[in-house]
Amino acid sequence: MFNFAFSRLSLAVTAVVTGLITASPVAAQDIRIGAMREGSSWYVFAATLEQIIEPIIGENSVEVIARGGGVANPMVVQGGKAEIALSNVASAVWAKNGDDIYNGMKAPDIRALVGGLNKVYVGVIARKAFIDEMGTSDLAEIMNSGKPVRVLMKPVGSSAVPVAEMIFEGLGTSAEQIKKNGGDIIQVGTGQIPDQIRNANADIYIDTMIKGHPTITEVSVTSDAVFLDVPDAAMALLEENGLTPGTYGPEWFKGQTGSTKGANLGTVLIANASLDEETAYKITKAIIENAYKIKGSHAAWSGFDPKTAMTPENTGIELHPGAARYYREAGLM
Repeated sequence: MFNFAFSRLSLAVTAVVTGLITASPVAAQDIRIGAMREGSSWYVFAATLEQIIEPIIGENSVEVIARGGGVANPMVVQGGKAEIALSNVASAVWAKNGDDIYNGMKAPDIRALVGGLNKVYVGVIARKAFIDEMGTSDLAEIMNSGKPVRVLMKPVGSSAVPVAEMIFEGLGTSAEQIKKNGGDIIQVGTGQIPDQIRNANADIYIDTMIKGHPTITEVSVTSDAVFLDVPDAAMALLEENGLTPGTYGPEWFKGQTGSTKGANLGTVLIANASLDEETAYKITKAIIENAYKIKGSHAAWSGFDPKTAMTPENTGIELHPGAARYYREAGLM
């Protein structure tokens, strides 16, 4: 597993996760779905899932938790604050293994229900004026130029943050070195990101590139932006840590002139192993048999293929017995 040069990252993640799993319990619900904030594609998925499974589970039996994220949600499920949650495939593996980012915490009791929900590429955007000034669009050359580079990303809790650190490490640099060169690491909430790029307060922006992503769309429409490939040297380290190389686009966003190389985190719906087998079976069945509703709820989910929902590369972790039973009975396993 990678060794974080980002010295405070794992401690910050621990604080975020601990805050979520030790917060006062929500009102008792049969099924709580860990998602992200309202307006995100994960929230849209969870709200759609609520509509699909509530008639099956029971009226007023499902609640969407509008917080968390790819890094936090595995521990939210492990800590019993949600029965099911969306997670990145890579972060589910990191959590189950207790890798560095979780600072000694582990999630041995998380299980997969449905994988391959969508592809979540971590990618890189730069201001065109900055690229023109640097004289290159090669990220490796930019990060090793010794010149000041201001890197923008979301706060700790987003899966894009540890992936950004892996990119730095793969390119032979670090957050500390970036700052020594006169650059900076700027972490702000999603709502502030477009303004940071528009006002030239940052040079490079690293985030999850999901089709239809409102923040990426706003950045690309309101700024003169360029999409950069993740270099092969960084991609090698990302592959070692559970991400898969691929391309997004070619025209998901304004400014993309062709397909762009990124690293896919994947998306999987996870559950606690203590979730009873029959409920896990019903949830899995409802998603697979209502895939058209999931696919139609948001552009990010349009590529979901139910036939590959149970494959190891799309789940990353062991299937819940209830999910496995459904896939066997449906002839998918």
